[in-house]
Parts: sequence; C-alpha cells; structure tokens
Amino acid sequence: MRIVVALGGNALLKRGEALSATNQRENVRIAATQIAKIQPNNELVIAHGNGPQVGLLALQGAAYDKVETYPLDVLGAETEGMIGYMIEQEMGNLLPQETPLATILTQVEVDKDDPAFQHPTKPIGPVYDKTEAEQLAKDKGWSIAPDGDKFRRVVASPRPKRIFEIRPVKWLLDQGTVVVCAGGGGIPVYYDRDGHLTGVEAVIDKDLCSALLAQELQADLLVIATDVDAAYIDYKQPSQKAISKAHPDDFASMTFPDGSMGPKIQAACEFAKNTGKTAVIGSLENIEAIVNGTSGTRISTEYQGVTYL
Repeated sequence: MRIVVALGGNALLKRGEALSATNQRENVRIAATQIAKIQPNNELVIAHGNGPQVGLLALQGAAYDKVETYPLDVLGAETEGMIGYMIEQEMGNLLPQETPLATILTQVEVDKDDPAFQHPTKPIGPVYDKTEAEQLAKDKGWSIAPDGDKFRRVVASPRPKRIFEIRPVKWLLDQGTVVVCAGGGGIPVYYDRDGHLTGVEAVIDKDLCSALLAQELQADLLVIATDVDAAYIDYKQPSQKAISKAHPDDFASMTFPDGSMGPKIQAACEFAKNTGKTAVIGSLENIEAIVNGTSGTRISTEYQGVTYL
C-alpha cells in the first residue's frame, strides 16, 4: 500500500517536556521504531507536526533583539529540515542500508484572505501557566488560548490549498524512497499582487495538510498517529466511548476540541469522502495493528453508522 503517516507533534515532544534536542531526538527514535515496522512492502510518506519546535525557534529568535524575529514561514522551513534530518537518521538506523530516505521542504499554498488570519487557533511553543501566558501575551502581543489545564500561544492556521512539491514526492516514491514532507503542515505561501510566491505568517494544520497530501498522492491509507488509541466521544468523562468505525457523515453531530482531536477528525473525514479510501486515527505504538485493520478509529464511506469499541 501507499501509506501517509501524519505524525503528531506530541510524538516528537511530549506535553510539558523540556524542548531540548536530546528529548526530541529520543522521541523521534521511539517514533521511528514504530513506523519502521510498516515500511516493508509498502510505499511510505511521513508528515509531522512542528508546533512545539516552531514556537521554540520563535522564542529563541526573540531573545536576540538586534534584528526582527524571523517570520513563521521561515521558522517552519527550519523545523522541516531539523525534524526531517532526525527522522531520516533514526529510520535509516532501523531499515536496510540500501533504503533511500529523503526530506522535501514543502511549500503549501494558502489563501491570503483566509478568515483564519483574523482568528488565530493553532497552538505553538511550550505550555504556560495562566498568569505567565497572560503576561507574555501582554508583553509580546501574542494571542493565547487554553490547552488542557495550561495555556499556549496561538497563531493563524489557514487551510492548505495546494502542495507545490507534490511531483518530486511522487518521483521519489516511484524509486522506493521513504519520503518525509509537509512537515508542520508545510511552509505557508501565497501569490502576491504581482504574481510572486511569498511566505506568510502562519502555521498550517498538519492533519489537514496530510489529508491533502494523501489525496494528491492517491494514497491507499491515511494514518493520523497521535497519543491516544482512538477518537472518543465525551473524552475523559464517565460516559466516554471509543469509536471503532464510522462513516464520515456520522461525525457531523459530534463535537471534538478544535485544538486537538477536531482537526484530526476533519482531516480524516475529508480524505475518506474525497477518495473513497480509509483514514485511521490511533496511537503510534499501535501502528502495525492500525495498518492491519485491528486498531484505531477507522473512517470510510464503506461503513454504515457508528461502531464503538
């Protein structure tokens, strides 16, 4: 199968964990160990989140006040290279030496008039206590929003429209390459009034971009790997139930948090409806079972109604 794995940001840096290179390397190693299990006999594309990393780079840049902080599109490109390098190296240590791997810096077109620019929702950077977050918002002009029992900076997250490097990704797949691309949802760009491509201050949702990537690659399966074993209704409530299988339309009456499961459900449903193929949301540690059809929340137009675990 041709499989796109959307690797959640929490798989690279766990919630509340220090944003160190050592921690990130160890988490990438753990993720690579799982993903390598599904590489044999499959064509594999890995996308990944970058919220903690791009936020950290922004903080580090702000500490040097002799020049303006680099814009988010440039920081996004930096994280694609940094995380791609680690994924390539750790995957390369697990797969046969002759297996080619490549990271593609991926520009993704957005609409400069997307209403998302007026309503920042994408969390980036570390988590803060409420008092510290409010002070940072005041000092730096940030928008902040709750993230569980903490707070994080939020930025604009426009919808992805087109992936510019889709042809090189296809060429590499045709040669048996494991491809890392669309990291952090890709580098957000748009055409200005003169028809020139330029970067924009935003962070695209990784899951929505991964769904578009999987659709344009005609992937057989989209795996949205996260830190829970399935999508739940009434999550962390006494009435919570894990969803096993569902038709995309069945999610219309359900509510999921915008900052976490909501975009994953939306991305999975869009891929399933647009392609007739299957999307699965589940735990990275269960990725073999996800690919084999025995784990995670499976979303397909072939299903009727909702089946719970």
